[in-house]
Amino acid sequence: MSSSRAAASRSVVSSRGKGKAAVAAKRSVVRLPAEPARQSFGQLYGLHDTQDPLSLKSSVAYVLDQDTNEVLISKNSQAVLPIASITKLMTAVVVSESQQSLQEVLTISQDDVDTEKGSSSRLQVGSQLTRGEMLHLALMSSENRAANALGRHHPGGLSSFVAAMNSKARQLGMHDTRYVEPTGLSSQNQSSAQDLATLVKAAYNFPLIRELSTSPEYQVSVGQRQLNYHTTNRLVLNPNWDIGLQKTGYISEAGQCLVMQAQLAGRKLILVLLDSAGKYSRIGDAERIRQWLMSSDVVSMGSSGRRLGVLNTPVGAPVVQSAVR
Repeated sequence: MSSSRAAASRSVVSSRGKGKAAVAAKRSVVRLPAEPARQSFGQLYGLHDTQDPLSLKSSVAYVLDQDTNEVLISKNSQAVLPIASITKLMTAVVVSESQQSLQEVLTISQDDVDTEKGSSSRLQVGSQLTRGEMLHLALMSSENRAANALGRHHPGGLSSFVAAMNSKARQLGMHDTRYVEPTGLSSQNQSSAQDLATLVKAAYNFPLIRELSTSPEYQVSVGQRQLNYHTTNRLVLNPNWDIGLQKTGYISEAGQCLVMQAQLAGRKLILVLLDSAGKYSRIGDAERIRQWLMSSDVVSMGSSGRRLGVLNTPVGAPVVQSAVR
């Protein structure tokens, strides 16, 4: 090795008293530029440029009175976007309507392993749980392998299950909604906030879905192991909230998503938040909405749903309705 080559790769430091030469290697570190974060569909469509009086971080927001159908907040509510694990609400509805035994034992197979996003799961291939346990984990902890196993064990298999999901959407009048699989990992699962409010209404009719989706934690036995699971929505643990049904979701194309049925200000309300930027922003947006609803400054905008009104905000300021196909 030439002296110039040796100097470029290392330096030799003499150490007297030990009789040995200590070699300190100088390794050049090449720092590659960080890969830019993938933009959500809402960001690509410019929906985050839409302003609203509550300064919500979600590009899509929709609040509906469950009993009267009065729209209290409408922000890009017709935009059709990926919905991530909000998909699992429809999965739960189809499973519930199939009336298959909740006690039947299902087995996780290689077909349930996520090849779309490469997400991890503690349910290893070969794990066995009952249909009821799979449904619990899918709703409460958004367990993808459990959700896929539910669809795969449907009569006729996964393709029949997805067909049933789309058929149910059409039956409910969810004309902006399309499903290609039961987990929400695919960005091709898409819907609008208005359609999702309809789905929340339908899912609320199933007491089991209400119970499992709002469960704070759950433990299952898989072989010799005990696995503890927790809710993905920390508002379930918040005493300021009375939540009757909920589901969270996230993939990069969808942003942070949240749907809930909750009692606020003496009303049963359905909240839909899609494409929120930031890990905790959907929770922050839900809190902003709750505080607005609980305040005395709320201006009811009637059933038109074209504006979001706060007393100190000019009520003539429109909220943009963006239809994205």
